[in-house]
Amino acid sequence: MIDTHCHIDFEDYDNDREDVIKRAKDKLDFVIASGFNRQSNQNVLELSKEYEGFIYPTFGFHPVSSQNSTDEELNDAQNHLIDNLSDIVAVGEVGMDYYYVTDKALRERQQEIFTSFLNLANYHKVPIVMHVRDCEKKAVNIIEDYDDIPYFVFHCYGGSLKTAKRIMNKDNCFMSFSTMLCYSKHHQDLIEKIDLDYVLTETDSPYLAMTKEERNEPVNVVNAAKKIAEIKNMDLSTVDEITTNNARKIFKI
Repeated sequence: MIDTHCHIDFEDYDNDREDVIKRAKDKLDFVIASGFNRQSNQNVLELSKEYEGFIYPTFGFHPVSSQNSTDEELNDAQNHLIDNLSDIVAVGEVGMDYYYVTDKALRERQQEIFTSFLNLANYHKVPIVMHVRDCEKKAVNIIEDYDDIPYFVFHCYGGSLKTAKRIMNKDNCFMSFSTMLCYSKHHQDLIEKIDLDYVLTETDSPYLAMTKEERNEPVNVVNAAKKIAEIKNMDLSTVDEITTNNARKIFKI
């Protein structure tokens, strides 16, 4: 079983990171630590070297924070990514967030930055992990232009079933479902109708815990897999096998 998206480098884990990773290693095959910005990218890279063969990094530039970045900061993050391409398994998380951001100019800036990372992933032929909250349909339209990106991952998918069906019409697009499955009716309704051949599991930890008071962690991805098995009336081992194989294929692990 795999947590394909977590932020194990965040300060939320500074007091017990080793224990959190040990709990994950007891249950999971590996985890993918998703970079958030230039510093976070470096942090997940260092963690991947410390826990080689278990933690794998992706380098990203989160849309809500990157929308206010200068061109110099953007170039620095992208050059850092290019310099470490051989050590990362994907570009991401990058994208657009229309839930938190309603300002038209900022949305345009987000799309500009997102496009620049799509161009980078396309040129270097690497997978991309996308944060496209409340703009999933727009993202599907945008990625049509990129033929050399091997795989697209819709991180923490929460769009419509109609858009999900468009995603399933593409053999290189996947939707990742988090521990939100345990309490979100919308996500439960989605996973019931989405083919597991297009599904990954994640936590997005430390976010999306069962309660607002809790801190999520990678090992809890087991809860998401169990919920998928329950909703689809499948064996947990089958859900595990399919989603794990999907992740191994995308990230070449």
